[in-house]
Amino acid sequence: MTIRIVNKSDHALPAYESEASAGMDLRAQLDEAIVLTPLQRGIVKTGLFIELPIGVEAQVRPRSGMAIKHGITVLNAPGTIDADYRGEIGVILVNLSDTPFTINHGDRIAQLVIAKHETITWKQTDKLSDSARGTAGFGSTGIK
Repeated sequence: MTIRIVNKSDHALPAYESEASAGMDLRAQLDEAIVLTPLQRGIVKTGLFIELPIGVEAQVRPRSGMAIKHGITVLNAPGTIDADYRGEIGVILVNLSDTPFTINHGDRIAQLVIAKHETITWKQTDKLSDSARGTAGFGSTGIK
C-alpha cells in the first residue's frame, strides 16, 4: 500500500525498524523541549501530514520502552487517524510517573500502525444468537 505524506519535520519519514515490525516510530517536531510533570498531558506535534485511502486508519500507539522505563504513554491509545483527516499528526502523551519527563526535538515518542478496517451496516434485532460465553464479561474467564 502506498500512502501520500507531507513531511514538514526535520526528520526522515517514519520507517519500519525490522522486517516484521507492525509500527513505525514517530518523532517529536519541537521548537523547544517539553517537560511533562507527573500526571500532566500534552500534544506533541510530529510535522507529518498523511492522506489515507478510505478503509484504512492510522493508529498512534505507545512505545513500550517509554512506558516501562519512564511511565510515558499515549493517553488515548490507540489514537485513530481517519482517512479524511488532513491535519498534522499530534500525539497526546501523559506522564504517569512520579518524576518530570523531558521530550526533546527528534525524540521517538510513539508508534504509527496502518490498519485496514471495515465499514459496517447495523442490523437491528430483538435478540442475539447464543454463545458459550453468553453475557459473562469483565474478568469472567479468570486470571489463570
